[in-house]
Amino acid sequence: MDRKVAIVTGASSGFGFLTALELAKKGFHVIATVRTIEKGAALLEQANLQNVKIVLYELDVACETSLKQWESYVRQLHRVDVLVNNAGFAMAGFTEEISIASYKKQFETNFFGAISVTQAVLPLMRKRQSGYIINMSSISGLIGFPGLSPYVASKHALEGWSESLRLELRPFGIHVVLIEPGSFQTNIWSSGREVSPSQPDSPYYTYMQRLEQHISAGSSSFGNPLEVAQKIIRIIETTDPSLRYGVGKGVSLTIWIKKILPWRIWEKLVYRQLK
Repeated sequence: MDRKVAIVTGASSGFGFLTALELAKKGFHVIATVRTIEKGAALLEQANLQNVKIVLYELDVACETSLKQWESYVRQLHRVDVLVNNAGFAMAGFTEEISIASYKKQFETNFFGAISVTQAVLPLMRKRQSGYIINMSSISGLIGFPGLSPYVASKHALEGWSESLRLELRPFGIHVVLIEPGSFQTNIWSSGREVSPSQPDSPYYTYMQRLEQHISAGSSSFGNPLEVAQKIIRIIETTDPSLRYGVGKGVSLTIWIKKILPWRIWEKLVYRQLK
C-alpha cells in the first residue's frame, strides 16, 4: 500500500511531538526529526502506547553536515505529502546586549533551517503535483514584542518567505500554510528558550524582570498545544487551505486590533499590559 508520508521537524516535544502523533493516527507514515535520537525516546514511547508507528530521524536543521545527510535521506523516499517545519527556539534579551552570533544562531534554526528542509522535499512534491508545507510561525511573526527581538525577527522573516513560497508553489499543486499560535503550554518558554544574560547593573535588568513576571503570570492561561496539532490535521484535509491560521485565545482579535490601531495607541496598550 502506498501510504502518504509526513515529515515533522522538531518533534521531541510540544507542537511537533503532538503533530507527529496525530498524523500517525491518521494513517500517515510519519518521519519525526529530532536533534538526537535520545530526545525522541518519549515520542516513541507515546507512539507505542497509542499503537502507532513513528520513524525517528536525527537532524539538526542548523548544521550543514546534518542537512546534507538529510538531503541524501529524502532522495531515497518515494513521496512526501506533508512537511511540518516546526523546529525552533526563542532567543530572549535586549538588542544592546545580544550578540550578532546569537541573532545568527536564531535565524539558522528558525528561518534558514526551514528553508533547507523544504528545499530537500520540494522535488518530490513537485513531481507528484501535490503536497502541504506547514510553517510553524507565531503571533510574533506579525507583532513585535520587547525582549524577544531575535525570535520576532526570525518569525517575521518566515512569514515573508512563506508568502513568496506559496505564490511560487501553488501552480504546482503545493499548498504553503502558516500557523500562528499565541501562548501555549510548550517548552518554547522554558528549555526551548535562550536568554541573553542581563546583569543587575544593566539598564535593562528591571525591564527584563518585568517581562519574566508577565510571562510567568500568564502561563496559567496558556493553551493546550493539542489544539495546534489538531488544527494542522484539519488543514491538510482541506483542498484549498488559506495562507494564515491564527490559533489560540485572543490571537485573531489581537492581530486585528494591531492592524487597525495607530502605532502610538498600540504602543501604549503594550506598556499598560506590562505595567
